[in-house]
Amino acid sequence: MDMLVIGLVSVSDRASGGIYEDKGIPALTDWLAHALTTPYRIEPRLIPDERHQIEKTLVELVDDARCHMVLTTGGTGPARRDVTPEATLAVGTKEMPGFGEQMRQVSLQFVPTAILSRQVAVIRETHDHAALIMNLPGQPKAIKETLEGLKDADGKQLVAGVFAAVPYCLDLIGGPYIDTDPAVCKAWRPKTAQRPPADAKENPQ
Repeated sequence: MDMLVIGLVSVSDRASGGIYEDKGIPALTDWLAHALTTPYRIEPRLIPDERHQIEKTLVELVDDARCHMVLTTGGTGPARRDVTPEATLAVGTKEMPGFGEQMRQVSLQFVPTAILSRQVAVIRETHDHAALIMNLPGQPKAIKETLEGLKDADGKQLVAGVFAAVPYCLDLIGGPYIDTDPAVCKAWRPKTAQRPPADAKENPQ
């Protein structure tokens, strides 16, 4: 089985122009390092809020870099330059509306302005490959919240984060079997699709 390849795309005019330091890719990289127990490789991209360039980057990551999952951050609000959802929908072959719906449910536990977020998720399929592309918020705190969900003081899950469904989604589209640290985010699969934890770590380095 192929090693998991993850594309990380930070969409920001100012960060890509060097006006300030990008915080999206470091936040995603840090979260994945804590959450995943399966070997993986990251393909990072920092680009401006230009729809054509976002579309081109997503296609390149899936079709050429052979990413199994692409996470974007930034460009999902109502401002005129926020076009990440439009670019994502344009390159997808299947829309996965549950991801965006749940992200807003999580974020609404923290801020009422979460209703302004327009994150979407899609599957992009080619003749021999498929990948999940998912938009995430632009702020590191919101990225962590939407991926992990909301827990109480004892660690009990109150609102599920979206990443819990990602491993099984990748199973269904032919991606590598991945697992997570349940202390960060417990991956959910039907019992018939579960493997012993040791099997999930047999991917080549």
